[in-house]
Amino acid sequence: MKVDRRFLPVIGPLLLLALWQLMISTQWVKPVLLPPPGETLAHLGTVIASGAILPDVWATVYRTLASFAIAVAIGVPLGVMLGASEGAYRSVEFVIDFFRSTPSSALIPLFLLIFGITDINKIAIASFGAMLIVLFNSAYGVMNAKKTRVMAAQIMGVSRWHVFKDVLLMESLAQTFVGLRSAVSMALVIVIVAEMFIGSETGLGHRIIDAQQVFNVKDMYCSILVTGALGYLLNLLFLLGEKKLIHWSGKA
Repeated sequence: MKVDRRFLPVIGPLLLLALWQLMISTQWVKPVLLPPPGETLAHLGTVIASGAILPDVWATVYRTLASFAIAVAIGVPLGVMLGASEGAYRSVEFVIDFFRSTPSSALIPLFLLIFGITDINKIAIASFGAMLIVLFNSAYGVMNAKKTRVMAAQIMGVSRWHVFKDVLLMESLAQTFVGLRSAVSMALVIVIVAEMFIGSETGLGHRIIDAQQVFNVKDMYCSILVTGALGYLLNLLFLLGEKKLIHWSGKA
């Protein structure tokens, strides 16, 4: 049976809900630890309708977007400059890969010492983690630009500046957008973790850990679902933007 393509995105969530209900029905997990999906979604509708969860959503969105904006402002120009000179990139490659491979949560104590228990701390550590991803992808996007197009422009006598601006940069955009999508997801993850473990009064991370501590499991799962939906939405927006702005990607 052929399924209409418009309904394909719905299949995954429905399967997830079915598996969730199956786990409850077969008592794989006790309902006290995992409430039925119907009850959880009903509670989610209640907290959204009442506006109780909205301040936490806005706080997390603000921190994530602020972190991402800082990461882009630093990571893209720096990545492009390093990518334009492969020797310069190789000279700092170890430092970039070292910190990129270090879990950002392991650096929380360091950022606590520097910035204290403030919103700036959460934004700074998320910016740092996201910036490394943006920098890495921007640099490799420039370094891996199609050599044939670069050589064709040089043969036609195009200046080095225009080769860099009109060929290298344009060729690097596809890889850079991959980095941007990964970076916004990383920023959200780090912000959530920071909200859990660095003194917060608002944010989805704070709401999740607070609900877990008082054993309000419905609210905990609702907050987790909202966090997942937020991450999915951010990724979807960047994917749509990438398709619109880099329509030539993958073409010869």
